[in-house]
Amino acid sequence: MDALSCSPAAITNPRRATLAARRRGLSCLGRRHAENEGPGGRAFLGCRGIGQGGVVKNEIKNAGGQRDRTAIDFSDPGWKPKFQRDFESRFDLPHLKDVFPDAVPIPSTFCLRMRSPTEEFADGYPSDEKWHGYINNSDRVLLKVIHYSSPTSAGAQCIDPDCSWVEQWVHRAGPREEIYFRPEEVKAAIVTCGGLCPGLNDVIRQIVITLEIYGVKKIVGIPFGYRGFGDEGLTEMPLSRKVVQNVHLSGGSLLGVSRGGPSIPEIVDTMEKRGINMLFVLGGNGTHAGANAIHNEVCRKRRLRVAVVGVPKTIDNDILLMDKTFGFDTAVEEAQRAINSAYIE
Repeated sequence: MDALSCSPAAITNPRRATLAARRRGLSCLGRRHAENEGPGGRAFLGCRGIGQGGVVKNEIKNAGGQRDRTAIDFSDPGWKPKFQRDFESRFDLPHLKDVFPDAVPIPSTFCLRMRSPTEEFADGYPSDEKWHGYINNSDRVLLKVIHYSSPTSAGAQCIDPDCSWVEQWVHRAGPREEIYFRPEEVKAAIVTCGGLCPGLNDVIRQIVITLEIYGVKKIVGIPFGYRGFGDEGLTEMPLSRKVVQNVHLSGGSLLGVSRGGPSIPEIVDTMEKRGINMLFVLGGNGTHAGANAIHNEVCRKRRLRVAVVGVPKTIDNDILLMDKTFGFDTAVEEAQRAINSAYIE
């Protein structure tokens, strides 16, 4: 995810996580603002479950082609184009310039030499300047590649009773040719929320390394989830390539985790006080609802140029549009081992 271009993304492979940009990003991790309010009108985070974060469960459950069929008139010959337009509108990614029209892009500082061969390295390969390493803003990825002929087919995911084929396209991730943050002005923070998940340290490590490739020098970790924004006794942890070099060899989370936390305004106040203008949130669906609420408070309400980037993390594998979230395979393997042992005994 090209965080410097202010785009949200899902970093799903912990060992090869690249901060890939989706074309229109700006830290909008959901299409709805988490608006649950606690006593005194304050919006509180819910790091466990969708409902606590303020995102209506039915909106998540029914999105991505799994929406309530009663809302679609399949007798209408033009239902497919209408469905596609509705899908695209719900999964379109807001851009920084939607909030800040005067935002001026700069050439990307991402070094293509880190991912492409050069003429000096191997004869016959194009030079770095000629290597096409950036992602075009109009690139799309087909969400579903199997055309099921019948609802009774194994694994069938059908929109209508006849299992008609409907193309559903989503934005392609990858580094963009232009970015909207100057690396020397960025202070990036990483926070891990919810429960522990295999691969957390891998993702933390790769975020830090990739930010350094862009030229970002000020990178910190927020200890113990969102709680680290409200507890004055918890100080942020400086991060660098040297600090995280071997952290992927250890389990758990280098930063620690927790559930819940202070109110949204309190979190944003802390971010503003510390000068954080880029926040990477590693968590599940409830955590991302909170991250979306932070974005709406910091960017749309207070109009501060801050990117909030969501990294799906859950062993439940229950996040929309994701084939597998990191940690899911390990959780299944360990559960299977325990079940087999119990069966043998």
